[in-house]
Amino acid sequence: MPNRRIHIILSAPVFLLLYSYTAVVVLLFLIMAYLRLKSGIVLLSGLWAKSIFPLMGKKVRIEGKDNIKKGERYILLANHASMFDIIAIMAVYPNVSWFGHERLLRIPLFKQILLMTDYIPMRISNIKNTRTMLESLEEKAKKRTVAIFPEGTRTLDGKLKPKNRFSIHFGSRLGLIIHPPLEGEKLARQSDQEIMDRVMEVIESENTDLDTYGK
Repeated sequence: MPNRRIHIILSAPVFLLLYSYTAVVVLLFLIMAYLRLKSGIVLLSGLWAKSIFPLMGKKVRIEGKDNIKKGERYILLANHASMFDIIAIMAVYPNVSWFGHERLLRIPLFKQILLMTDYIPMRISNIKNTRTMLESLEEKAKKRTVAIFPEGTRTLDGKLKPKNRFSIHFGSRLGLIIHPPLEGEKLARQSDQEIMDRVMEVIESENTDLDTYGK
């Protein structure tokens, strides 16, 4: 408990720095979105994501990077174990499109940035329409890589199912594990439940000796 209090206290100035820095970047995003400088947004996104961790004195340890082949397009299914997961993925794959709920497009200024990054909205995302989602994502992924968090929210211990905490654990490490691609033809023959079970099995299979620090 005392250690957690220390992490919470130390998190405050770090978050202030990160939020201030990010606010400046978002302002630049808005200017670029207004000018329709899509390539500029992609470039700045990657630079911003890669600079966040050094600002915190942290480094992302990546395993399985060879599983991503240059020039190929993928559907990235990720476990949302840390508030920095999106940033970590963007640092590795800055030109990724994100799949998420359509309500994010109701935020006027944010909507413009999302549209410039080819955001893919979905009104309803649950196990009952898993196949529909994958078919839509597969079509989108023919042009660019698409990322999605299957359960939508963060976890406390790296396992699937949501729990939240709002402090940085400064003593632990952040790891990003890239698994070998699943075979699309096999998934096409499976039911919605079987697809979700297979995805969760893979995500949880290395769950993990790499502790996340931004829970």
